[in-house]
Amino acid sequence: MPLVLFQRDDCHLCDLALEVLAAARAPEFESVFIDGDAVLEARYGERVPVLRDSAGRELGWPFDVAALARFLG
Repeated sequence: MPLVLFQRDDCHLCDLALEVLAAARAPEFESVFIDGDAVLEARYGERVPVLRDSAGRELGWPFDVAALARFLG
């Protein structure tokens, strides 16, 4: 299941999300930085970090290891 993590540069919450993904031993994911992309900034703006799966489902911050496991389940 290809995962995408939408994030911003210099984003403390994004750093925390990366720690949760590592702690949960999440599968590989692509990091997409929304900075400078008008479409992505309009869609995600202040909501980052957001994890999206191949089905288009999204898990918005805040999430923990348990919530991530349910999402990936």
